[in-house]
Amino acid sequence: MAKQILINVAPWETRVALLEDTTLVELHIERRGGRGIAGNVYKGRVIRVLPGMQAAFLDLGLEKAAFLHASDLANPELPPEVAQEGDAPEMMETPARPPPRDLRPIEERLQKGQEMLVQVAKEPMGTKGARVTAHVSLPGRYLVYMPGTQHVGISRRIEDPAERDRLREIVEAERPPEGGLIVRTACEGVTKREIHDDVRFLTRLWARLQKQATTLAAPALVHSDLDLVLRTVRDLFASDVDRLVIDTREDYARVAEFVTVLMPRLVPRVHLYEGVTPIFDQHGVETKIARALERRVWLKSGGYLIFDQTESLTTVDVNTGRYVGKTNPEETVLRTNLEATKQVVQQLRLRNIGGIVVIDFIDMEKAANRKKVFDALQDAVRRDKARTNVLRISELGLVQMTRKRTRESLEQLLTSPCAHCGGRGRARSVATLAYEALRRVQREVASASNSTRVALRVHPEVAAFLTEQERRSLEALEQLVGRKVAVEAVPELDREQIEVAVGS
Repeated sequence: MAKQILINVAPWETRVALLEDTTLVELHIERRGGRGIAGNVYKGRVIRVLPGMQAAFLDLGLEKAAFLHASDLANPELPPEVAQEGDAPEMMETPARPPPRDLRPIEERLQKGQEMLVQVAKEPMGTKGARVTAHVSLPGRYLVYMPGTQHVGISRRIEDPAERDRLREIVEAERPPEGGLIVRTACEGVTKREIHDDVRFLTRLWARLQKQATTLAAPALVHSDLDLVLRTVRDLFASDVDRLVIDTREDYARVAEFVTVLMPRLVPRVHLYEGVTPIFDQHGVETKIARALERRVWLKSGGYLIFDQTESLTTVDVNTGRYVGKTNPEETVLRTNLEATKQVVQQLRLRNIGGIVVIDFIDMEKAANRKKVFDALQDAVRRDKARTNVLRISELGLVQMTRKRTRESLEQLLTSPCAHCGGRGRARSVATLAYEALRRVQREVASASNSTRVALRVHPEVAAFLTEQERRSLEALEQLVGRKVAVEAVPELDREQIEVAVGS
């Protein structure tokens, strides 16, 4: 399977596409003025402590206050950068004896006005501010440094036992006494010297960051993560990627320099795109992005998936669609569900959907078939870098799962609520609007008893419905109010806008 990264840089935004063969599997977008803050380190000031929620709000100098839960003050779990490398239990292989946990309630540990160093674990989304943690983690090319912990872990994507043993031995010898290290997937096959250099870079970065924090008054930004272009090179450009193509000469030079310093073996795989056709059009990415926003996703067999995102969770409905199988209905359902597992995970990854996900597979009678579908889903999830937790398939064919969310989904980033339906996805029918207009006339006439003339101004669709299909209802209203009602079609009005003018 050929993997390549395409980077499109424009004055207004930067977009990164990860392709496996011709399939778009990841899309990252960073807009000018809207650069993400996940991974940034701030010196914040506590502005409110909530004992009832065991949480606090901090002023980071952003538009909204940041949220800090008490669990993010205790001994840390794996940070978001590390969670992308795999499931926590499989990574934390060599934990040292942890320091005693501080079990005091948050109101005894934080006070209003207190200043503290925090890192953004989750971007602000919708009406919510950023979620932060007191446990800073600094990702390098090969390692993640976690000051204040004693963890040593290895990415589960490094599968060779001999290589894991080699890396564990090197990292344990290089680990500084004041922090822990996580070995990233990109570390596979690198030399001891390269690991040593990465550790030295990260420990120096932490020392510089601490020193800078002491000179700044809260709220203040202490450390900003790399921009999308260099972050892509650091986090996605590994030995399994065949090509990295970028379409601006200036950013190509930045990437080439970055790769030469950090991963010289991969320099020949970095290319400048100089074609006339825009790079995403050349590789058919634009049409794939448009399809990633559609509610319905077709399967090759003729079945399809329906994705619905709500405030609290995302639902995925699996349907056989045009696929009718041959003779055995149970076999038809099983084949559709098995095909759906791979496509569901691929779409979650592409659309960057996080939080709670409920998948409604087609009902299967046999427990053995339900197990096959669950195993296939588990296998597909292993390819996703975001941390996931999948519960077993229920008797009703439902699977509940969670997927780590740190940034907005593709839908939240590229779309906005419909101005006509208010984001509900449904608009009131013409009949409903027409009857509401008739009731409005009744109310207006009742409050203006001396009137002799009534003008009803509505959208042309509603006007046509009243004067053609519901002519009898209009005449009945005229008899009821004792006045002639003139219906006027006004194209300038919104579909749901109704105006009633009563005069003498």
